[in-house]
Amino acid sequence: MKLVRGLSEQIVEQLRDDIFSGRISPGEHLVETELAKKFSVSRGPVRDAIRQLSWEGVVDIGCNKGAIVSSPPPDEITELLVPIRRTLEKFAVRSFFDHLTESDFKEWDEILEKIRKACENNDINLTAEYDLAFHRSLVTRSQSADLIAIWSSIVSRVREHFKVTHANYKNLINVYEEHVAVVDALRCGELNKALDAMEKHIC
Repeated sequence: MKLVRGLSEQIVEQLRDDIFSGRISPGEHLVETELAKKFSVSRGPVRDAIRQLSWEGVVDIGCNKGAIVSSPPPDEITELLVPIRRTLEKFAVRSFFDHLTESDFKEWDEILEKIRKACENNDINLTAEYDLAFHRSLVTRSQSADLIAIWSSIVSRVREHFKVTHANYKNLINVYEEHVAVVDALRCGELNKALDAMEKHIC
């Protein structure tokens, strides 16, 4: 895999997706030399990416142990963070609601299609990965660096919660339908309906 632009940011995104999806497991070491070879870059961008993931709580960095993918937090912390995440995402939607464009819906429709396929294949890991991608796109659309930073630090600590929640669905396709409800409401200009759908979905 070769990266040519925005090296550190792209590495962060790839590693984050690999960790959130379970392709890289909690407790696994992230070795700079191996990652630099994988991404065809020097160790500098890899080191910067690992620092960013450490700030987000995805990776633990300690003396004499290197970088290790962090374990999920206790349930009590997850219960505390989920309502905060819900508040942040609803705030993000309010911030851009009056400035929606066709490109926004194109991006969300593409993610929805990925969620649909993952649900139909009963792939909980991929469903969680694309679920996160959808919500990340909502927050990113706010174009608020502060909001994105706060959200990223929270969602990284509740990443396992996505999988646990999805595993409790009797029919995984309901995850897709819940996301469709949010996008459909936004497309119809129904802000309150979209926020209500998010309130029910983010739990």
